[in-house]
Amino acid sequence: MKKFIYVIKRYKIFILLATANAIVVVLYPETGMRSVDITMSSALEMLFILPPIFILLGLLDVWVKKETMMKYMGEKSGFIGVLIAFLLGSAAAGPLYAAFPVAIVLLKKGSKLTYALIMIGAWSTTKIPLLLFEASSMGIKFTVLRFALNIIGICIIAYTTEKLLPKEDKDKIYERASLME
Repeated sequence: MKKFIYVIKRYKIFILLATANAIVVVLYPETGMRSVDITMSSALEMLFILPPIFILLGLLDVWVKKETMMKYMGEKSGFIGVLIAFLLGSAAAGPLYAAFPVAIVLLKKGSKLTYALIMIGAWSTTKIPLLLFEASSMGIKFTVLRFALNIIGICIIAYTTEKLLPKEDKDKIYERASLME
């Protein structure tokens, strides 16, 4: 019985959304079926994207030693940490929700919180394929200006977040990251 209650607590949002979807299907069949189609499409997309990312994360976890990560992305890494964070985020493939497991691995390995935040920001706005498409569609001048402003904005947000977060909150973030499997 305890296990059943644990499962319900853990998946309460999923259960709530599935129930809401079922109610919409019953009350408004056409809208409900579109909702089910969209849900299934999103689930399949995640199933195709997440496994390769988790494989790469597993390799990163095994191949890169904690000392190496701390050297290049730790507290005292400076500009090298920023550069690596931007390169990781910009070269990454997949949707933004795939960036969070990567950030967790970085934090588990001793990366500075600022660099994990920079990587997430770069993942969301400075992907290389996006820049190439944007340059061909909107022009080089626009792309370079947007890219430069994004880099500045991402760094300001990451450093401000790091400075404004109390030490206890940072410790909780690192603790939660270390507990993730």
